[in-house]
Amino acid sequence: MNIRKDDTVVVISGEDKGKRGKVIRVLPDEGKVIVQGIHMIKKHQRPTASVREGGIVERESPIYESKIMVICPNCDSPTRVSHKRTEDGMNIRVCKKCGESIDKV
Repeated sequence: MNIRKDDTVVVISGEDKGKRGKVIRVLPDEGKVIVQGIHMIKKHQRPTASVREGGIVERESPIYESKIMVICPNCDSPTRVSHKRTEDGMNIRVCKKCGESIDKV
């Protein structure tokens, strides 16, 4: 997957199109990610010993990776991601628009 935890992303299709958010969790087996404030659902929560109050709780739900794009921290625009190997032998993600590294090295 080209998307990692703590990346800033923008939604490119669907109900939340155009919204930006930070990636909270990546689910590589399903090809989905959970983004802060995006694709909110309402869940009916029953009161338990750990959760004192029940009711309707709003939370984020997973969204497909193909519906979001990474925002380059250098040029601040949505971009595709390419991969490059450094002299140290590490693989880094590179912005297709400006050519700068997306990863914090």
